Amino acid sequence: MASIQEILTQLQAGSIDLAQAFAMAAENPNSAELPVMQDGGNLIVARLDRNRKERCGFPEFIYGAGKTVEELLQIIPELHATRVNVLATRVKPESGKVLQERFPEAVYDERSGCFLWMTGETPQKGKAVILAAGTSDLAAAKEAMYTLEACNIAVELIADVGVAALHRLLKVLPAMEKADVVIAAAGMEGALPSVIAGLIKTPVIALPTSIGYGANLAGLTPMLAMLNSCASGVTVVNIDNGFGAACAAARIINSKY
Repeated sequence: MASIQEILTQLQAGSIDLAQAFAMAAENPNSAELPVMQDGGNLIVARLDRNRKERCGFPEFIYGAGKTVEELLQIIPELHATRVNVLATRVKPESGKVLQERFPEAVYDERSGCFLWMTGETPQKGKAVILAAGTSDLAAAKEAMYTLEACNIAVELIADVGVAALHRLLKVLPAMEKADVVIAAAGMEGALPSVIAGLIKTPVIALPTSIGYGANLAGLTPMLAMLNSCASGVTVVNIDNGFGAACAAARIINSKY
């Protein structure tokens, strides 16, 4: 069976076309999407993407919402066996408790719903700073934090530095200036990322949260405010999507190191 390098060499030489290369790569045991488990019948309900890290810079992660604890208990060790950091997001507390008992070396954080099982001592690269405008924004901010840790990126989480008390934000300005990327999680009117982007040259990723009163519209108001930021170059992710913000940050940092 051809290795990925051999497949790419054949593709470059013109001896196979792109469709043939994809087909051959899919059969390679080191890169194929492999069945993990079935539903008791013939339906495959989970597959492992073993080559995600080589393609994208970080391994496949698990979206825990909608998965049963039995499914997670089978998927997680299969993924861990490939020697990558295992991250499951949006894991319910009742499932998180079971996972923590089964895999005591892992960490489950109930606020963010993140389950993280690191493979061991792995060198970190780069530096990301995550700012949570208020304590209530920590769920999304911590989801971003655990995702960055799973990507082996150094991260600092700073909470309660929203624009309601601007002097708090200014005190942590040196930390933001030294970072490779800043993630700003904010609900209410979503002003924090605009303020930050007007102060530093570091890339800023805006993370709108669903925290706020009625006209916050479950995060729609801050998201629209961030999309319409007067500060140039602000990247905006979906509402409460700390995972997506962290993956965007990881791609930025991976391009530098």
